Amino acid sequence: MRKAVVTVAALALGLTACGSGGDSAEKDDGTLVVGATAVPAGEVLAYIKDNLAAKAGLKLEIREFTDYVLPNTALQEGSLDANLYQNQPFLDEFNKSKGTDLVSVVKAYLPPMGVYSKKIKDLSKLADGATVAVPNETTNEGRALKLLASAGLITLKAGAGATASPADITANPKKLVIKELEPAQLPRSLDDVTIAVINNNYAQDAGLSPAKDAIHLESAKDNPYANLLAVKRGNENDARVRKLAELLTSPEVHTFLKDKYQGSVLPVTTG
Repeated sequence: MRKAVVTVAALALGLTACGSGGDSAEKDDGTLVVGATAVPAGEVLAYIKDNLAAKAGLKLEIREFTDYVLPNTALQEGSLDANLYQNQPFLDEFNKSKGTDLVSVVKAYLPPMGVYSKKIKDLSKLADGATVAVPNETTNEGRALKLLASAGLITLKAGAGATASPADITANPKKLVIKELEPAQLPRSLDDVTIAVINNNYAQDAGLSPAKDAIHLESAKDNPYANLLAVKRGNENDARVRKLAELLTSPEVHTFLKDKYQGSVLPVTTG
């Protein structure tokens, strides 16, 4: 994995999570401890906790993180029971590079990645030699480059997969300058670059609406980047995890996603 964002707040949260209760996050009262980024995962979990969990017999504790590494290391170490924030390509690459043993339980929703700009309103206006900021984290960079390719701005070599990098660009007719930045910095880069490809959670954290503000947005069709509920292998059938998985894919949560995010986060119907 490339360099991840670890803020002081994230580190504090991670240390709190990793230091609570030895090898297991499970509390005496059976509470399920779930790690998440704030938006949308934390908001979705908060909705479930406040409106659905009690009726389902589930006690839920949410621990928020501000980076993409600590929620998985905490899950592997046992200070979380589950997490919600990542997609399957990211999880696969994380397991491969970090030696973790984490698995998906269910797909929860799709947070589409988008292209944003303060300088242009349409990608057809993108000038030759423009600077394009993308995430510097392996699978998110590959995802961003594929989004640029889907807009016709670049061409990637055949077979370039989830970990595609600028080295895989075979055609760049506008001679775009690719600038790799930490994912959380991308919204702040909009004053300095022409366009930036920004992950959904960081866009929303910065007050951007993917549905309204993105000048190019990922399609939901055949999209492999749905966020998923993940656990350490062997815990897939934990009764508490199964309850949360059912709630994440319930009609009530689908309605919540549609009403709250207005197309900026999309429900999925399969696990």
